[in-house]
Amino acid sequence: MMGKIRFFMLSFLIVFFISSSLFAAQGDKDAGKKIYEKKCWWCHGEKGEGNGPAAEFLMPPPRDFTLGVYKYKSSPPGQVARDEDIFRIISDGMPGTMLGTAMPAWKDVLSEKDRWDLVAYVKSMTDLFQTEKASGEINFGSQVSSSEESIKKGKEAFKKAKCFECHGENGKGDAIKKLKDDWGFRVWPRNLTKPWTFRAGSEPKDIFTRVSVGIPGTPMPSFADPKSENKLTDEERWHVVNYVKSIQDDTKRLKEGEIVVKAKYAEGNLPEDTNAPEWNNASATAYQMVPQIIAKDRFFKPTNDGITVRALFNDKEIAFLLEWDDRTKSIPGDADAEKLAEGEVLEDAVAIQLPVTIPEAMQKPYFGHGDKEMGVNQWYWSSGNATAAKVIDSTGLGSGKARDAAKTDVKGKGEYKAGVWRVILKRSLTTANAKDDLQFEAGKFIPIGFASWDGSNGEKGSKHTMTTWYWVLLEPKAGSKVYTYPAAAIIVLVVGQLWFARGMRKDYEK
Repeated sequence: MMGKIRFFMLSFLIVFFISSSLFAAQGDKDAGKKIYEKKCWWCHGEKGEGNGPAAEFLMPPPRDFTLGVYKYKSSPPGQVARDEDIFRIISDGMPGTMLGTAMPAWKDVLSEKDRWDLVAYVKSMTDLFQTEKASGEINFGSQVSSSEESIKKGKEAFKKAKCFECHGENGKGDAIKKLKDDWGFRVWPRNLTKPWTFRAGSEPKDIFTRVSVGIPGTPMPSFADPKSENKLTDEERWHVVNYVKSIQDDTKRLKEGEIVVKAKYAEGNLPEDTNAPEWNNASATAYQMVPQIIAKDRFFKPTNDGITVRALFNDKEIAFLLEWDDRTKSIPGDADAEKLAEGEVLEDAVAIQLPVTIPEAMQKPYFGHGDKEMGVNQWYWSSGNATAAKVIDSTGLGSGKARDAAKTDVKGKGEYKAGVWRVILKRSLTTANAKDDLQFEAGKFIPIGFASWDGSNGEKGSKHTMTTWYWVLLEPKAGSKVYTYPAAAIIVLVVGQLWFARGMRKDYEK
């Protein structure tokens, strides 16, 4: 019986690989052209030159197929991409956050044959594939298992190959170096601590391929090229893979269902140092930042893609620690910032948005600066005044008015280090101005939202990234019975948010 099962499985695999090879060899470019004209030209252009109607709004720009240059390939350095490389990108897209790439996965939309037909058509847009052919995949050698010793050697190889010159000492992509690709477009070094943003996969084999092949057309070189002065051996490249895997920061990874910032009660004074150990006692919740698309200045290419939030409170105050990765410290007049900026250097900034009063029955104001029925407070901090914050009152888009600093007790303090901004925003739980200020109460779900501005990317005013509404919950002291809503309400809340998010995603995909 087992022998029959093995025979069946072997036969299936043989048929599968033969059929895949036949599709690859017999891709019909004429059929691929019809698919391209329905699905692909909006971004890549009518003739594949990367100049479709949507191209100017995309970062990175769509691939120009007429050049025959593919960034993410597995063939040896100097060779054209393999058919399998093009097929994989069409099938899987380029995974990452919304800010990473606009290339979707087509494997759930197009049949395997359709995708191979597309491969044949996009290859026909250049004569490069008529004269050149890839010899196969690169040699992966013998993979090195991860260990403390391997990670240490990988860090040494990272330094030896001068990877830090672009990716930074800690892999945050924050080195002071302005980079452009072969077509003159601005490119940013990858933040290696966020593997979920890697555009060609984050498995060890994927990372080894990228270190070995490089990214053609960009400053990312091949470290397997014998001609390179920074060449690394197969073993050294595997050590680098293990080092890169070791520095990933999962606290900044989005987790489905996490919609509540849980403010933890703390005895004594709340920390004023962004690196104080007390913050480790607070749960970290990560949120995705997306471009503001409602008000003017909505068409831009953002760089900051996420924010991590922690919160602590005591009997008198509440404090939020906001942390986000930013490759540049943007302060007007700063020499390093001016070298890296796209035009004028503006301030980096971050804001918390809260309703003026705790809504009843889980209601929320309009997330775009509130509305006339339900106004909002915005706690705003900027790098130009790193030790202060201001409060802006809004009842709708364009209605915001900054308060006199003497009439608010919101305090702010920020620090930039190794590609990361950490900002504390703090305020009393209750104020004398109950008409205009949110009065915090433990055990109640309070709507909260976030926004950030990257000054080196020319972001100011309505040009920024933001989240939708989430919730902050001040967890009562141990043994307290002041929860307003039972556990069932929390479950309903989470399920409702997930249902809404999935519905929005389906609408977006349509």
